[in-house]
Amino acid sequence: MNPLQFELDRLYGLGASAAQGAAPAAAQGVRALVLELRAPAGWTQLSSVWTGVQSDLGLPPPAIAVSGVDGLQLWFSLASPTSPGVGELFLQGLRARYLPDVGSTHVRLIADAAQFPPAPPFETGPDRWSAFVAPDLASVFADTPWLDVPPNGEGQATLLRALGPMRQVAFEAALSRLSVIEEGLAELKLSGPPEVRTFEQGGADAERFLRGVMNDESVPLALRIEAAKGLLAHAKRS
Repeated sequence: MNPLQFELDRLYGLGASAAQGAAPAAAQGVRALVLELRAPAGWTQLSSVWTGVQSDLGLPPPAIAVSGVDGLQLWFSLASPTSPGVGELFLQGLRARYLPDVGSTHVRLIADAAQFPPAPPFETGPDRWSAFVAPDLASVFADTPWLDVPPNGEGQATLLRALGPMRQVAFEAALSRLSVIEEGLAELKLSGPPEVRTFEQGGADAERFLRGVMNDESVPLALRIEAAKGLLAHAKRS
């Protein structure tokens, strides 16, 4: 295993096959979560997430990457695997908190291994490569989010070597501070169809969202209890 493959495995649970473009396995959950912004949104908006998770939530910085196609990405590393549903909660919470004015067509939240992009570096087309980049260079790629030549493997490993994963306690605390359950509860109190505008989960309504949280054993117990309370209160009002 070369240094880059080692770092991808350490941070995201990706083995030697990651360098060949394989997506993370989902059998035991996922350890990688990706938030991508597409043009015209760029580093100006994405940097608010990168800075906010550190200053507001006390989390380690995520890796920054250019997609090789049309977007800039943040790669979040988890020390312990989580379910795609919980990962989606986290990413939706970040979007609601830091990117409320960015349209849904410009945001891609990836917590499902089946939808995961190949781990950088990866050739996406002629003279176009995805790659991890340093924070002070991210803005340079706002209009052209790719490298023209294959990135140096040792340089990519060096960027990742400085990063660490989110510990489970910190991840659960961030979920609580992002108030993902409270947002779902608020939607139930609105008049009209209770569509979840914040949690865009294929048109699922707020009740279905909260029920899914309550029944997901991988969700922290405190959040499951809050979801159950909200459903009970909603049933009494109905």
